[in-house]
Amino acid sequence: MKKMLICGANGFIGRNLVEHFSTTYNVRAVDQIRTNCQLSDCPENVEWIVTDLRNASEVARVIDGVDVILHYAATTTGAADIVSKPYIHVTDNAVMTSLLLREAFEQGVEHFVMPSCTIMYQSSDVPVKETDFDESAGILPKYFGAGNTKVYLEKMCEFFAGFGRTKHTVLRQSNIYGPHDKYDLKKGHVFGATVVKVMEAENEVVVWGSGEEERDLLHVDDLVACIKAALETQDTNYELVNVGLGESISISNLVQSIIKASGRDLQIKYDETKPTIKTKLAVDVTKAEKAFGWSPEISLDSGIKKTLSWYKENKLC
Repeated sequence: MKKMLICGANGFIGRNLVEHFSTTYNVRAVDQIRTNCQLSDCPENVEWIVTDLRNASEVARVIDGVDVILHYAATTTGAADIVSKPYIHVTDNAVMTSLLLREAFEQGVEHFVMPSCTIMYQSSDVPVKETDFDESAGILPKYFGAGNTKVYLEKMCEFFAGFGRTKHTVLRQSNIYGPHDKYDLKKGHVFGATVVKVMEAENEVVVWGSGEEERDLLHVDDLVACIKAALETQDTNYELVNVGLGESISISNLVQSIIKASGRDLQIKYDETKPTIKTKLAVDVTKAEKAFGWSPEISLDSGIKKTLSWYKENKLC
C-alpha cells in the first residue's frame, strides 16, 4: 500500500480520514497532541507522530517517504473567535501550510490535498460557483484575515502544481459536521455547538443572533468520499472545487431540526447581543461532479440523525 500523511489527525476531520483511509493506505497520523479518546478499530498500519508542523525540520521528517498528503491541520474555532480574535486563524495556518507545500514539492509527493473554505464568497441567494469569487469585490470585513489567508494558500497550491511534480487538490468546503466534531460551546462550529446546546439544555436553547443567517452543511462522510474520488480520478495538476450539500438552511431551522431529531421538548431563545454574521451561502458543486464524479449523498435530516446517534454513544470522547 502507498503511504499517506494525514495532518491534524486527532482533529474532527482528521480522525474521520484516518478511520477511512487506513483500510487502503499505510497512514502516518500527525498532530500536536494525542488525546485519550482512541480511534475505533484503529489498525496497526497507522503510525502516530506528535509534533509541531510550524517547525521546518519536523515537516521534512514527517513527509519523508509519503506518497499522499491530506493537510487537515489548522487552528480552527467558532464564530466568536472569528469576530473577536481573527488573527488566530491566520499566522499558524499560513506558516504550517507553506512549509508543507514546499517540502512536498522538494520530496516529490504525488498528491497534496488541502481544505479551503467558503468565507471568501459574498452572501448569495443562489448557490455560488468557484468563479463567483471576485477579488476586486473584497471579502467581508469580519472574514478579512482568515479569508485572505485561504486565498493565499490556494494560490500557493496552484503555484507548486505548476511545476508538474505534485498534483494539488483544493476543496472549498462548506460547514462540515459529523462524528468527532468539536462538541464544545466555545470552540465548536455551528453544528457541533448547537448539538451540545440541545442535548444539555434543561428548558430552552439560546441561539446567538436572530438565527436568520443560512449555512450549507455537509456530513463528513460525504467529504471523505470527495477526497477519495479526487485521489482516484484527478488527471490534472491542479483542481479547486466547491464541496458542500448545495443548499442552505437557516440557523433557526437547523436548531429546530436538531431539537426534533433529539426528541426533546425545548424552547428557542434568541440573544441578539452575541456575535453573529448575517449571510446566506450555499455552494454549487457542479465542478466537483464533473471533475471527480462526486456529489453528496447524505441529506441533512439523515445526517442529523446519524450524528445524534453517534453523539449519544461517544459524547465523553
